Amino acid sequence: MFIREMTEEECIALLSAERLARLACAKDNQPYVVPVYYAYAGKCLYAFSMPGQKIEWMRANPHVCVQVDGLVTGKQWRSVVAYGRYQELPDTARWHRECLHAWSLLEKHVNWWEPGDSVRQAGVISGVDPGRHDQA
Repeated sequence: MFIREMTEEECIALLSAERLARLACAKDNQPYVVPVYYAYAGKCLYAFSMPGQKIEWMRANPHVCVQVDGLVTGKQWRSVVAYGRYQELPDTARWHRECLHAWSLLEKHVNWWEPGDSVRQAGVISGVDPGRHDQA
């Protein structure tokens, strides 16, 4: 197996090409990881979620990371870990433009709302920094 560090361009290409990430957040020194569908644009990941544990935890501690995999062949894969901050996009005048942008990106994908269901509460992980990343 050959492992090498990916370039920033390769990381961005992987983040742009995939839709499923594992979102990690923490509260009171306890980690929590969940799968989320996302859309990537302008160094931001946009995701949709209903209120629940991850939203509660990210409100308390906005420092998050996501991990995204891409399968190249049966034995070759790519992986990116990106660090960022959770930013909620409430349905208010201040966030209206960004909310519309997030929805326009997310709705390009089939079942973009899953597992979020029908409550309109979008979040963005802003300032994504493709930190640790490996390719095998």
